[in-house]
Amino acid sequence: MESARRYLEKEGETAAVMDALPDKFFEPFVMKGIQVDRIERGTIVCSFKVPPRLLNGGGFLHGGATATLVDLVGSAAILTFGAPTVGVSVEINVSYLDAAYPGEEVEVEAKALRVGKAVAVVSVEIRKKKTGKIIAQGRHTKYLALSSKL
Repeated sequence: MESARRYLEKEGETAAVMDALPDKFFEPFVMKGIQVDRIERGTIVCSFKVPPRLLNGGGFLHGGATATLVDLVGSAAILTFGAPTVGVSVEINVSYLDAAYPGEEVEVEAKALRVGKAVAVVSVEIRKKKTGKIIAQGRHTKYLALSSKL
């Protein structure tokens, strides 16, 4: 039980570093270095080299960073329809199929499957740029906040 507590409750020097981080640092932390390679209505293709800051304890791309890419690049695909907002997440799932290692070039392709008045659904595939091997597949459903009629 104590090992579970130590795993979750980060104390000491790590906690002090985390407290010093600016507000809303998470999205820029994950997205720094991403390049948009292609953009058209309903589709965005981006690429980046896996940076050391996004690695997990095993030395490959962290699952949380992968899920964040599904969220943010998928949300950008919604914007290509002229939506005034990216909305809020209703459901997100990610299937992890392979690993990406530091310095490896990765491609993220997001496709909007549906962008309606109230709901949008996107599909995101993350793959190794060199081989095309799929690292992860995700699907994200978002509620698009309706504007007030007042």
